[in-house]
Amino acid sequence: MFDHIADALAQPHLIRLRPGLYTLRFESMKVISALGAVERLMADGVIHPGDTLVDSSSGVYAHALALACQKYGFHCHIIASPIVDAALRAQLQVLGATVDQPDATDDAKLDQGGRVRKVLEYVERNPGAHWMRQYHDQIHYHGYEDAAKSMMKQLDVPELVLVGGVGSGASTGGLATALRRHGVDARLLGIQPFGSVSFASQDVEDPEFLIAGLGSGIHFGNIDYDAYDDIHWIDFTYARSGSIELLREHGVFAGLSSGAAYAVATWQASGHGFDDRHPVVFVTPDTGHRYVHTVFENPDSAVVRDTDHYPLVVTEPVELRLPWCRTDWKRHGVNFPQPKSEF
Repeated sequence: MFDHIADALAQPHLIRLRPGLYTLRFESMKVISALGAVERLMADGVIHPGDTLVDSSSGVYAHALALACQKYGFHCHIIASPIVDAALRAQLQVLGATVDQPDATDDAKLDQGGRVRKVLEYVERNPGAHWMRQYHDQIHYHGYEDAAKSMMKQLDVPELVLVGGVGSGASTGGLATALRRHGVDARLLGIQPFGSVSFASQDVEDPEFLIAGLGSGIHFGNIDYDAYDDIHWIDFTYARSGSIELLREHGVFAGLSSGAAYAVATWQASGHGFDDRHPVVFVTPDTGHRYVHTVFENPDSAVVRDTDHYPLVVTEPVELRLPWCRTDWKRHGVNFPQPKSEF
């Protein structure tokens, strides 16, 4: 039994899709991140009930933070991305959060950077407001500790491959860090969309893929670049085909980040012949509801992934091109410059 809905949403399910291939499936992954961060900040005396917790979000973290605030008695203020829809905005408002949603621009970097600047302005104007820094503080790693322990217990293997979107760095970074700390040899494959600055693909345009959530338009300070073994860049068409195949073949209804992770995970697992002794686990961070029109309508139009020629192996950013590339990052990626912080 759970005392709050946030506690229930924070519990992922490990699902075996076929031998050697598993998904760690969340209904709303950022809940585990927000709860862990709020609980740690409370324990450290940084925040106190009655304070206002503030952050920028493209949607999922906003909902997570609003739930954490309701559970622990904080006020919540969200600087929302233009892609936050009416259904989520209504939930936030009923949960007691205040929402500021700036107009969209044609530049994701301007959108993300502008929202963070609005957060800083809000905190400066409002005593008792605390910026949660979901993009910039590794305190968001802490919530993934229990999920990693549960996965270890269920799989009971000395090594595994973990696949998932990089995004703000907290989910895959937090899971891999915890697994390694507890003795599991976890090889970490991070996924980026083209157009993201985090791993230097900002000059490769994929107009159909919104980078929010999976990639970044600004520097994300909590990404541990030394945590990743491989980086895969994948475009909208391949991520969409992964989402549709994941639902069609396994009944898992999830979004584009999950579709991209499924595509990479199945490619990786096939190299071991889908063997439970070498499990590949990919992260499914949320459901597919907000992707119904962009992903799941006309499913027969999805492209068939060409795994004979892709992923294309690259060694520097100038070689990147659609639809799918990978590099042996080796936990340092010396040929791929990291963005500098603006905040």
